[in-house]
Amino acid sequence: MNNVLLIVEDEADMQDLMKKYIEKAGLGIEIYSAFSGEDGIEKYKELMEKGKKPDLVIMDLKMPGIDGVEATRRIMKIDKNATIYGFTAFFDTDWSERLMAAGAKKIIPRYLGFDGLVKELKEFFGK
Repeated sequence: MNNVLLIVEDEADMQDLMKKYIEKAGLGIEIYSAFSGEDGIEKYKELMEKGKKPDLVIMDLKMPGIDGVEATRRIMKIDKNATIYGFTAFFDTDWSERLMAAGAKKIIPRYLGFDGLVKELKEFFGK
């Protein structure tokens, strides 16, 4: 495992808060950002080409342009072994069902907050 995380989230403030909580937890993982579905797909490809394939992608669902469901679908075509978790307020909706059908492994409800996200990351990365 490379300990590489890619966060695909269109809101810069949300990205910053997620990074701050993750860094504060001292997980020692490399964090990369993408601010749209399109950007997430390209960043995933770019990281793979550089030998830094993301171990985990945290995917927002609703974004302008390519949404999280379609971005997940396309990343799964690039890498059938990709691990994608949704982090969304739409955790118990048709959106989250569609994300799981597209290949996501888990949905982390946003109501768990950033501490809940960090807990999931600790479990995933074995920290």
